[in-house]
Amino acid sequence: MFVSNSFSQTTIFNICILTQGNRNPSILQPQLKFSFFLFHIIFHLIFARNQEDKMKIALFGKQFIPEQTNFLQKLINELENRNAKLVCFGPFYEQMKNKVKIPCSSKVYSTPHNIPKDTDFLFSIGGDGTLLDAVPFVRDHNIPILGINLGRLGFLSSISKDEVHNAVANLFKGNYSLDQRALLKLVKPEYLFGTIDYALNDLTIYRNNTTSLITIHVWVDGNILNSYWGDGLIISTPTGSTAYSMSVGGPIVSPGSENFVIAPIASHNLTVRPIVIQDISVLRIKIQGREDKFLLTMDSRHSSINKDEELIIRKADFKIKLVRMPGKNFFSTIREKLLWGVDNRN
Repeated sequence: MFVSNSFSQTTIFNICILTQGNRNPSILQPQLKFSFFLFHIIFHLIFARNQEDKMKIALFGKQFIPEQTNFLQKLINELENRNAKLVCFGPFYEQMKNKVKIPCSSKVYSTPHNIPKDTDFLFSIGGDGTLLDAVPFVRDHNIPILGINLGRLGFLSSISKDEVHNAVANLFKGNYSLDQRALLKLVKPEYLFGTIDYALNDLTIYRNNTTSLITIHVWVDGNILNSYWGDGLIISTPTGSTAYSMSVGGPIVSPGSENFVIAPIASHNLTVRPIVIQDISVLRIKIQGREDKFLLTMDSRHSSINKDEELIIRKADFKIKLVRMPGKNFFSTIREKLLWGVDNRN
């Protein structure tokens, strides 16, 4: 990402050899003029290239809380000291601009369309919900997300405030890895959520303003799976397996396992359990109930759906990259967050 000085050092060395090889003053003077002219051009080219190759960091947050002022100022100072170019999410910038000193050269973005495509990383500042809301801004732009946890649990936003300094240092050293996270896509009905028809965590179907059970018929690759009687149904990615799906008894699935989890919500049949299927499968869903409309959510977005609508769900054709720091992995995160092993016998 950054230009090495080895090229300029080698060039200067060659210039010195060139001028030292000639002792004739009449020849040496033109050579010196040419050498310094060449050095001047190379210096400005390298300087300009280094300016262009500064790391570009997008900052994303939903809500600024005054208690976060000192932390955000330290983070921005850290990035500024490393000559990073900052791009701030507009509403977040407006909330904190009078409390936090932000470099005047920083730019602002407000939609997925005007976030710079050459952004190196996006820092999600908040909790897991904030990171989920950041996904539509990244989309398929191939921008890795670093989740900084200012919330509570933080499965996705795994970097705590105390770890940010080391995380930024590792980022600039290139000492990190990227987790590829699969998403699911709502193929039908089209444009129910506009162009944001994908979810990193899950898609959920609920009953809407009623206490009556609903029936959800599910087909997998054209084969009938089951008719679920209950309050609703969750279709989860491996990333979402530690979210709502886990709270209804679904399994924890490691990222990269290429699965979907189908988990019923308050099933009226006690023998019906969550099931894991391949993520290359295509799901078809129809809903029955006394109401004319039902509630459908994709991560933090929600919409109503008519009962005569048919849902088609499959894996999205792109993945989200999450930055993983040295010493952290999925298993260490669930041990830490779920307090596995916290027992006197261990």
